[in-house]
Amino acid sequence: MAMLRVLTTTDADFSPQFQRLLSRGHEAESSVESQVRAILTRVRHDGDRAVLDFTAQYDGLALTTDTIRVSPAEIETAYKHCSTETLAALRGAAENIRRFHRHQQRDSWMLDLDDGSRLGLRITPLRRIGMYVPGGKAVYPSTVLMCGIPAQVVGVPELIVCTPAQGGSINPLIVVAADLVGAQAIYKVGGAQAIAAMAYGTATIPKVDKIVGPGNQYVATAKRLVFGEVGIDLLAGPTELVIVADDSANPQFLAADLLSEAEHTGSESVVCLTPSSGLVDAVQQAVLDQLATLPRREEAAQSLRGCSALIHTRDLQEAMTLANAIGPEHLELMVEEAERWLEQVTCAGAIFLGHYSPAAVGDYYAGPNHVLPTGGTARFSSPLSVDDFVKKSSVIRYTAERLRCHTTPASALARLEGYEGHARAMTIRAQPEPRE
Repeated sequence: MAMLRVLTTTDADFSPQFQRLLSRGHEAESSVESQVRAILTRVRHDGDRAVLDFTAQYDGLALTTDTIRVSPAEIETAYKHCSTETLAALRGAAENIRRFHRHQQRDSWMLDLDDGSRLGLRITPLRRIGMYVPGGKAVYPSTVLMCGIPAQVVGVPELIVCTPAQGGSINPLIVVAADLVGAQAIYKVGGAQAIAAMAYGTATIPKVDKIVGPGNQYVATAKRLVFGEVGIDLLAGPTELVIVADDSANPQFLAADLLSEAEHTGSESVVCLTPSSGLVDAVQQAVLDQLATLPRREEAAQSLRGCSALIHTRDLQEAMTLANAIGPEHLELMVEEAERWLEQVTCAGAIFLGHYSPAAVGDYYAGPNHVLPTGGTARFSSPLSVDDFVKKSSVIRYTAERLRCHTTPASALARLEGYEGHARAMTIRAQPEPRE
């Protein structure tokens, strides 16, 4: 049975061990990148034909341009396969997510100056969003809601979904969730070929303005390579959880939370930081006990053997310093006076305060977005939000009087940079108009 490694910050070799933990087991991407580049090039040149060929090769599906899109009848059937309780859960989650993201909205604004000039910011929704939803062993209707609802909230007029189909059909939960967020089309396409189709457009799958949603290494690499052709949300890596805990924490809660984030694919990173030696031992035992009955114990055990650890710190202050150094996707503060310690958090995608705020409730139902920065990127990036689905344009309207007032310093700056043409574009307007 997998054991979480225990590190102690006072040990002589702690620093190199912690650095290995920070590496998160990153692997060379050269072989993956070459495969993805070949897929992108083929789809760009051959469109639907390439998408269908890759879908047959990688997913074993013989689709046509008529069957690659989920039909209205398939959507209706998907609803019939969902129980009343399931639909209620999806709709409840959707309402919580929608309510939270409405609070993020910002309106266009204009600043009218005394001389009649106007400065402002115009905010408009993107025209078409492409959402990628992972397939495979797990099913992610929550990802559909988290990616689609912010787009809905800001009024994106068109949303399409690409997701791999297992055995020729998409899981009903995915189809229903996509319908709930107003997706205009759902395509049975996964992998790098789906990213290519949405980035370049084919006769069947339209080109989008931005691609959102997580995926495996091939999907993440494809998103990175098409950035610039289209926008992307972020490059999502394996799930991460850091818990800072003191003696007030329940070791059973801690173990359950660590395993909840370790059970995805086997490449997750889960870390508990605590100054309590007794808690280290108790959590280690609780993890072993709970892992024995976990359905996805093989995946969880693999994550525990990887970039995961129980770290015994000198005190809570050191634990917080190490948590910020990791910059995790999820950070739980299971300590007394969690609100006080919140002030010290500088790098985390989502922060969960207290003993009854597990990361899992944020994954599904609380409302804040669960598409979060991973791999330490929380030090410079943020969760998916309504801002990812709009573009902002500056608005400037000068009067002749204001331009005359600003021409001298503005043209001086232009000339300092060596741009006489810029300077003349201002000075020519500042000259008195000839009288007849």
